[in-house]
Amino acid sequence: MRGDESVVGKFERNKDTVQELTESAAGHVGKIAVIIAGAVRDVTREIGDWISDGIEMREAARKARDDASLGTVIDGEFEHRRDIENR
Repeated sequence: MRGDESVVGKFERNKDTVQELTESAAGHVGKIAVIIAGAVRDVTREIGDWISDGIEMREAARKARDDASLGTVIDGEFEHRRDIENR
């Protein structure tokens, strides 16, 4: 009977070891997944901000080009010099 107990004891110890390793692995994989998801989120946000900056710059350039063709003065200091020159 004592031989059966050692086999069951050894089997149970091995089962417990495998269970602990599996639980540990699942916890670590979960933490790694959270890190990766956060990194993907942050990179996506930065790319979106970068694209938004590009769109804003393009719109500003278009407005500046449109203003230049109309002869509209935007800079107040330049406008003041123009008034002095025209006197």
